[in-house]
Amino acid sequence: MPQYTFDRGERLKSRKVIGQLFKDGKSFAQYPLRLVYLPVPERRSTFPVQFTVSVPKKKFPSAVHRNRIRRQVREAWRLHKHRLYRSLKGEEQQLAFLVLYVATEPLPYAEIEKAMKQMIWRFEKKWKKG
Repeated sequence: MPQYTFDRGERLKSRKVIGQLFKDGKSFAQYPLRLVYLPVPERRSTFPVQFTVSVPKKKFPSAVHRNRIRRQVREAWRLHKHRLYRSLKGEEQQLAFLVLYVATEPLPYAEIEKAMKQMIWRFEKKWKKG
């Protein structure tokens, strides 16, 4: 049974790792999201992936809108990450995920959730290819 939680150890908070993601990370887009990912050299938690979300202040000056979008993206991740975790079982390396919201307007949750599912599926395919 998948665990639908978003624990403290799953949150990516390290400024060093986030900076490295922007510098060296690989990425692909699944509108309205863009995934930037990178294998982390030293494991920071027991989870296979550490995850964070970014919503640009330039596109969404209102903190209310930014926070709502952030919550929606995290919720979509929380509900669908178990598929990715299942395929990463047995992997030694931990991954860092940064999801950027690239749309210029707030979209309905259903669209964000659909994009998250598709993004996880595409990442699994890329990761298995090597």
